[in-house]
Amino acid sequence: MTAAPETLEAPGASPRRRLLVATGIVGGALAIGVWRILRPRDRLAVPSELVPAGDEGILTAWLRIAGDGTITVQIPRQEMGQGITTALSMLVAEELDADFARVRFEQAPVAAVYANATIFGEATAFRPDDESAVARVMRHLQFRLGQTLGIQATGGSTGLRDGWAPMRQAGATARAMLLAAAAARLGVSVQECSTHLGAVLHEPSGKRLAYGDLAVEAAAQPIPEAIPLKAPGSFSLLGRSQPRLDMAAKVDGTARFGIDVRLPGLLYAAILQCPVFGGGLRSVDDSQVRGHAGVRAVVRIPATSTSAAAVAVVASGYWQAQEALRRLEIVWDEGPHAGHDTDEQRRRYEAAAVAGPARAYDAAGDPARGLADPARFLDATFFAPYLAHAAMEPINCTAVVRTDGSCELWVGNQAPTLVRWMAAQAAGIDSERVTVNTPFLGGGFGRRVESDVVVQAVAIAREMPGTPVQLIWSREEDLRHDCYRPMAVARFRAALDSTGRITAWHARIVGQSCTASLTARLLPRAASDLLKDRTTTEGAFDLPYALPDRLTEHVLTHEPVPVGYWRSVGYSYNTFFAECFLDECAAAAGQDPVSFRRTLLAAMPRHLKVLDMAAERSGWGAPLPSGWGRGIALAASFGSIVAQVAEVEIRDGRPLVHRVVCVIDCGFAVDPDSVVAQMEGSIIFALSAALHGEITVRRGRVEQSNFHDYRLLGPAEAPAIEVHILQSGLDHLGGVGEPGTPPTAPAVCNAVHAITGKRIRALPIRM
Repeated sequence: MTAAPETLEAPGASPRRRLLVATGIVGGALAIGVWRILRPRDRLAVPSELVPAGDEGILTAWLRIAGDGTITVQIPRQEMGQGITTALSMLVAEELDADFARVRFEQAPVAAVYANATIFGEATAFRPDDESAVARVMRHLQFRLGQTLGIQATGGSTGLRDGWAPMRQAGATARAMLLAAAAARLGVSVQECSTHLGAVLHEPSGKRLAYGDLAVEAAAQPIPEAIPLKAPGSFSLLGRSQPRLDMAAKVDGTARFGIDVRLPGLLYAAILQCPVFGGGLRSVDDSQVRGHAGVRAVVRIPATSTSAAAVAVVASGYWQAQEALRRLEIVWDEGPHAGHDTDEQRRRYEAAAVAGPARAYDAAGDPARGLADPARFLDATFFAPYLAHAAMEPINCTAVVRTDGSCELWVGNQAPTLVRWMAAQAAGIDSERVTVNTPFLGGGFGRRVESDVVVQAVAIAREMPGTPVQLIWSREEDLRHDCYRPMAVARFRAALDSTGRITAWHARIVGQSCTASLTARLLPRAASDLLKDRTTTEGAFDLPYALPDRLTEHVLTHEPVPVGYWRSVGYSYNTFFAECFLDECAAAAGQDPVSFRRTLLAAMPRHLKVLDMAAERSGWGAPLPSGWGRGIALAASFGSIVAQVAEVEIRDGRPLVHRVVCVIDCGFAVDPDSVVAQMEGSIIFALSAALHGEITVRRGRVEQSNFHDYRLLGPAEAPAIEVHILQSGLDHLGGVGEPGTPPTAPAVCNAVHAITGKRIRALPIRM
């Protein structure tokens, strides 16, 4: 028998901790006004930003119908390859009884009616199975807070979930308005009319009125209340794959991304930022470029809470600007963090994972007692590095600050409301004077929530009133000035009894807070460590397994390296920690990894079904070639459950992933093809990180600079991917943009152990 090296404090203050969290959120609510938060927002009323053309009718905030019958859906979320423009359009078209071939989409304007309230409602630090009064109240208050703030944002795999109710309601309401308009024109009762494929039918007379013919009259109808929605059994579009509405333009090259913006008189800007986090600018000698052909300006940009100190060159072409930038003689003030080193940071984290103050995120039973005298004791420390987003479209923003005091932007972004606020601040004008145009995003993954490039582009454009300027970051600037996924160290301990059952579980995670870091950039005065950030421990504090005596806690750190949301956020590393450690527990118990998990999921039928299907479809237990192995991992995140089995070969001393079998239960798959595509993309994204991804800092500088030393998965490394969808119903509507990422790394690492007997406890995987 092995004794635990130290004990835990008994976690007896859970209700008090919940009260403190509640007090913090309610305090914020009171600052805005509880009455405003509790007041439901009208999500159908047409905002002033929507103006109809001559033959158009605008029916609610979500759609317009033209005289030729074209239906244009307002999309409040940003399309970055996840298929959201198609899925949200399907919600409207289903309830509208529209012909989907006549459906188009356009980016919704910045207006409070399009706010993403779900992303706020899911930000509370409560387990999904916590149905206590405090948890329910806080989720409701946060959701209402999201409605009140009116922030349009794409993230947290919430786009479809947030749009599910209002956009279906918009379609049903518009259908009712069209029926009322048709009945009025024909002089019949509404009950005598029906709809089918974009037309109102009056069967007694055999008359058919197309939606386009009725659009203007229908728009004049009062918006009715509480129109019933279709039952799932009558869906004709939802649940069936539809042609992607954005695909044709992306295939034929007519799609426009931020970097494709071309305006009369457009100039280009290249930028160089202080290489040391938190540094400044001392001097710039531009004598070598002054008067050169094409060079229009050299702009000094001071550091702000959002962006680093920088120098930009504005020229007639981007490469002219980039070449001129290289000729500048710049002296940087390296500031107080010139000695920052991620090796030293990791050592500090490893020490903090052993002892010191921490905040509990989940506690039950008395794990200290179980760890004190176990039959079998396990202790493992894990590491995950900083990671960059490395989206394929370079970071860019086009801005013009006009002489009339207005500002207009063209920028791929995930939060146009925040872009508007930050641009207004940078331009020194009211936000109502800022127009934000959001083209397609060439990759987001959380990176384009940030507003650094917006603030810089506006600062440059202010120096050249009336002239549009397109700021483009080089790949080197992108990798060295990202808002990275946090570095994290975790220590997991567990006690097993003589039968192999886990009797105590303790997880202690060390790292920065993405939410606190983003808040400090956007609203420095509001930055605080008071409230818990669920992203720091998600994937560890909310495990679905039966662990009656458990404690999950977090040690919050502050570093000069900025961090931000990265696809699946905390789940991306905490699932790696937890699922690898769970495999270690299974081995210590002498049990098969699938069987071990099945026992722990006995009370979780949805999770168990996903696990079983993954094992079945992967051929778990079937023979593999010599040098091959299988590993499994499961994660419940963003309302969905995903299990993956990775088949791996060790070749030339490194893992080669041949096959990944993925099973997802997202409740109801609105557009199954998009679900499959998102799982495939998530797995490739996760494999890039697991096999290659690492950002390191020496002397306060990021060492990596481009794809030669920050590698992405190449075609030769890509595995065969099989995706299977389990449908459990509308009561469990989950996201799909991120849940495919968390299980990949632990599944691969567990497969490596199955082959070699070696435990992988640090990423990227190194043999």
